[in-house]
Amino acid sequence: MSLSRAPRRRSNRTRHAASAVAVAVIGALTLSACGGDGSPSSGSGSGSGGAKFVTGSGGISTVAKGDRRDAPKLDGKTLEGKKLDIDDFKGKVVVMNVWGSWCTPCRAEAPHFAKVAKETKDKGVEFVGINTRDDSTGPAIKFEEEWGVDYPSLHDPIGKLLLRFPKGSLNPQLVPSTIVIDRDGKLAARYVGAVNAKRLHQMIDPLIAEK
Repeated sequence: MSLSRAPRRRSNRTRHAASAVAVAVIGALTLSACGGDGSPSSGSGSGSGGAKFVTGSGGISTVAKGDRRDAPKLDGKTLEGKKLDIDDFKGKVVVMNVWGSWCTPCRAEAPHFAKVAKETKDKGVEFVGINTRDDSTGPAIKFEEEWGVDYPSLHDPIGKLLLRFPKGSLNPQLVPSTIVIDRDGKLAARYVGAVNAKRLHQMIDPLIAEK
């Protein structure tokens, strides 16, 4: 009888672990409600153990160079099924856009991303998307083709990559959100909501100029 009970205990532990992951993912996606502008009010803040950040009147949150935290490990497969690891872009400024083909504000900002990605490519800037809550890749690929987005996007249908961002850091809070990583692989700037070309340059240009 002892032999029959042991597998049941292991099975229960497995179910509990799976449930915990599901709850965490659901919690992250609760924040990922597609919204409008989404600009936070100006001010400053920090999370538990997090670096202090300042949110300007334009809604862009930034962290001083000496106070930045390491970006999380962000890797996986792109919408086209190719392997991608953000660590491979160390030494470049990386602009990450969290988006979904189902998200109306994402459509509004997509032409701005396509435009600025081309404008900054030769300045050492890489754009990467995190496509979330698209169960299949077909609608997301069609979205990119429609709006001329030619940089890659990691496919993250249930938000596992979003959970890797440390609490208290410049983490994505809504879909869409944009996060900029500096050349040292640290979280430097964030904008929550649909962004335009002017705001993208306000986030990126200071990091291009950093020595």
